[in-house]
Amino acid sequence: MTRQAGEPDPQSASVGAPDGLPAGRVGRPHGLDGSFYVTRPRPRLLSLGVAVTLAGRTVPIVRRAGTEQRPIVRLEGIDGRAAAEALRGTELFVDGGDASTLGEGEWWAHELEGCEVVDGEKLLGSVNRLIELPSCEALEVRAADGGEVILVPMVKDAVRVVAPARKRIEVDIEFLDLAGRARQAGEPQTADEHGADA
Repeated sequence: MTRQAGEPDPQSASVGAPDGLPAGRVGRPHGLDGSFYVTRPRPRLLSLGVAVTLAGRTVPIVRRAGTEQRPIVRLEGIDGRAAAEALRGTELFVDGGDASTLGEGEWWAHELEGCEVVDGEKLLGSVNRLIELPSCEALEVRAADGGEVILVPMVKDAVRVVAPARKRIEVDIEFLDLAGRARQAGEPQTADEHGADA
């Protein structure tokens, strides 16, 4: 599709990506007013009025709808479905200083990615990403024992300490009912454990 005069060129986004926190990518258009879905969203960064940088310019979010998993936004100056479609796939960035201030006990998702998840000396695995569940956020943990992905809810009973600077998150494996998974980290499973199918 062709761009209207004054529209940013989506190709320019790949040249010298701006400093800032990645907030997602422009997805398919929604409606006729220039709104679009955001893919790979970081919902906390996508608040109404927050300035977003894409394709060489910075503009505010003037509409925020949809869900946390599938946000819909419209940016100032992106008018019409064709304009939104022309930006499809473009990365969105938010300046850390302009993003909503985090409260005590809150972290950006990218700070938690790669952190080791432990209970004392027992390694459970490492964080793939932070995901949104209907009732809370959860850590998607790549298991150290090579088994299935583990979900750790970000609730006080499950998570004792979050230390992104040390790339370490301490959890309560008894509360999570994962004592067996942690004990098996780096050890061979028994036939009974392989066959268990609760």
